[in-house]
Amino acid sequence: MSSTSTSVLSPVDRFFEFALLGLLTSGYLAVVGSGYLDMPTMLLTAAAILFRGLLVGGVVHYRVPTKVVAALTLAYMAFYPLDYSYISRAFLPATIHLVFFIAIVKIVTATTNRDYFFLKVIAFMELLAACILSASINFFLFLAFFLILGVATFMSSEIRRAAQKTAPSPVSSRSLGWRLSAVTGTISIGMLVLTGFLFFLLPRTARAALQHILSHRYHLAGFSNEVTLGEIGEIKKQDTPVMHVKLGAMLERQAALHWRGSALAQFDGHRWFNLPAQGHYRSMDSDGQLTLGPWRAGTGLSYSVHLSDAAPDGTLFFAGSPQSLRIDAPGVIKTPVDSYRLLGTGYSNVSYQVFSYLDPSSSDPEGLRSEPPPDPLTDEQRDAYLRLPRIDIRIWTLAHEITQYQRAPEGKARSLEKHLRRTYGYTLEMPSAEAADPLANFLFSRRKGHCEYFASAMAVMLRTVNIPSRIVTGFAGGVYNPISGWYVIRASDAHSWVEAWLPGLGWTTFDPTPPDPNPPRLSVLTRIGFYMDAAEIFWQDWVLNYNIDRQLLLASHMEQRSRNFRMNWLDQLSNSTTKAVQAGSAYGPMLIALTAVAFFFYRFNGDMRRWWSKHRSFRRVQRGEIQRTDATLLYERMLKTLKRRGIEKPPWLTPMEFARVLDDPELSVLVDDITSAYNELRFGGHPEAARRIIRLLTQLEVA
Repeated sequence: MSSTSTSVLSPVDRFFEFALLGLLTSGYLAVVGSGYLDMPTMLLTAAAILFRGLLVGGVVHYRVPTKVVAALTLAYMAFYPLDYSYISRAFLPATIHLVFFIAIVKIVTATTNRDYFFLKVIAFMELLAACILSASINFFLFLAFFLILGVATFMSSEIRRAAQKTAPSPVSSRSLGWRLSAVTGTISIGMLVLTGFLFFLLPRTARAALQHILSHRYHLAGFSNEVTLGEIGEIKKQDTPVMHVKLGAMLERQAALHWRGSALAQFDGHRWFNLPAQGHYRSMDSDGQLTLGPWRAGTGLSYSVHLSDAAPDGTLFFAGSPQSLRIDAPGVIKTPVDSYRLLGTGYSNVSYQVFSYLDPSSSDPEGLRSEPPPDPLTDEQRDAYLRLPRIDIRIWTLAHEITQYQRAPEGKARSLEKHLRRTYGYTLEMPSAEAADPLANFLFSRRKGHCEYFASAMAVMLRTVNIPSRIVTGFAGGVYNPISGWYVIRASDAHSWVEAWLPGLGWTTFDPTPPDPNPPRLSVLTRIGFYMDAAEIFWQDWVLNYNIDRQLLLASHMEQRSRNFRMNWLDQLSNSTTKAVQAGSAYGPMLIALTAVAFFFYRFNGDMRRWWSKHRSFRRVQRGEIQRTDATLLYERMLKTLKRRGIEKPPWLTPMEFARVLDDPELSVLVDDITSAYNELRFGGHPEAARRIIRLLTQLEVA
């Protein structure tokens, strides 16, 4: 079939072409699912796959001329340096564009066995790239499709090769397709079962090396050392899962937990940032655990955190004040603003366990006073947390008006927090035009905004009344997934709040942002998403992060279940038998009735459909909507009427002969008249003959 038109493809060739096209499509979709392909490349490749499908299906018969292919190739040779220098501006994206250009050309023009070999190689390279780039469960789905289609492709390829060497025996396309599909499914299921056993038997170790090959495909702004006013509002419009949290104890105030990421100390009127500073590196002990803070009285909370690829590089998020940390890393860095991050960059799918003390300041301000007072700020630190740019004089005036009746710093901070929460509105809508002074515009003109504006306003006003402050970036809230038992925290849960330095208390949390007046509601799609998210968690825990510890845990669970089964199998058998008898008594008649209905439908479904079709056709004839083919329908109705009277037409007699051999003269005349009208309708196309047959049938049925 090296040069044969696709319009005369043999059944084997057509099956092979569709299997190979599906193989390419599954590899392509796996790369698309990783998020690394740009839109033009995705659309062009999808168009090429669609064109090839129409070509193989016989819908399109156009072959791209060789001259056009050569011209496009020469044009891309000139385009590649431009792509590398000005569009992609990196070797890897430009090379990906080149590879997909070659794939597009081969998909559209492949006709020879050598072309098909290159397409198989391209499909394999697509899957290999997706294996490195993707960390989502959708890769497993595309891998399963790739496996099934790969088996189908290579089986049909060998059949093609043998058929090209010998004269193939004729075979119908339908039977071949069903047989090849059955063999493909059987082999693929066997391979998945065997590899699944090996999958859980052998821990993976290569992912730690592969995850550093490429940088993240996207990054959430707002959690680095610089945040421009408005960035977190843009993040909150995204719905990407960023982290999953599993709490060790069920608390009533779970939704109020704030997940602290980093803090920012410097403000220039438009952005918050940190000056470059050296952090303090702390290494793990021999048990893989690190003590972050002293033991103290208070409400403790243990929890596990899993950060996805969308989370900031190396940043760790904590609820409350972390006391101990367990993570698969040599150590962590504590920054000057009391945040923690991993050394270096390129981290993805980080998991860790923490024990924290919840901050009592929001519900029990006296709780902090029972602790030893923290070390005071140095003069340098105090100056940094009080430094302000040139700001609108109205901000100074407003801050002093709000706090004029308060003497203590804590009272002033509470007054500012309460004023912002009660006086201003919450919205994610961005201002229509960029203001010269965004903070003054928020406080005195627009009077509504999102968390970033509230936190910035409070932090600045705290500094105007001589209270050191900083803003904190992180997440608040989340949705509990009852399927997986984990809280899902999305980019839309991004939040900013304030930490103020209070004498004797240290850094104290304040959240001046009012609640969202239109919180998102759980929809049907959200509940369906719970199942997808639970599958994603399973994928992360038992596939990407499957190691020797997970292997031992799985073996322990299996051993425990096996021991319980051996000890309790008689009780379980007795209980199961009792439940089965009870269920049979309650639902037995219903199941029997449903089984009888299903059998009746299976046994007589074809007869009922044929009867209904004939009945509808006869009613149509009675309405005068007559066709030539209705002659057979009416004649069969006559034979059925005679059969009820014990008269059957022998198959070797013609209709006219049958009418003449009837013993009853009156019946013979009726049948002869019906037969004559039948011939007029069938061979002459006279519609009035049908009406005559209907009248004669009425006489026959009452005779």
